[in-house]
Amino acid sequence: MSLLNNFSNLSVGLTSYLLVGAMLFCLGLYGVFAKKNMIAILMSIELMLNAVNINFIAFNRFIWNQKVDIHYVLTGHVAALFIIIVAACEVAVGLALIISVYRNRKSTNVDEFNWLKW
Repeated sequence: MSLLNNFSNLSVGLTSYLLVGAMLFCLGLYGVFAKKNMIAILMSIELMLNAVNINFIAFNRFIWNQKVDIHYVLTGHVAALFIIIVAACEVAVGLALIISVYRNRKSTNVDEFNWLKW
């Protein structure tokens, strides 16, 4: 029972959110560089965008509410909403491009593309 009492005093602060965001961003960055499938690369980019969203919301919660008298400042939330909208558009255009490339080349492997070579 004393172990539960030790954990009841813990709180999640800004550094915890920033660490989770940094880990997600690094995982997405690894996916972009290591994966060869175009769909996996697109998913890794989405993971990096979600890590940025976590950081925006965390900064909005912990920084803005301490320095401004207004209780609800939604700057981080609005920025995260714009990123979600851009990510949805990016997925739509990206999947359309992937489908077009697959129809022409019959592959989504990035290593097999040599269109820009001389």
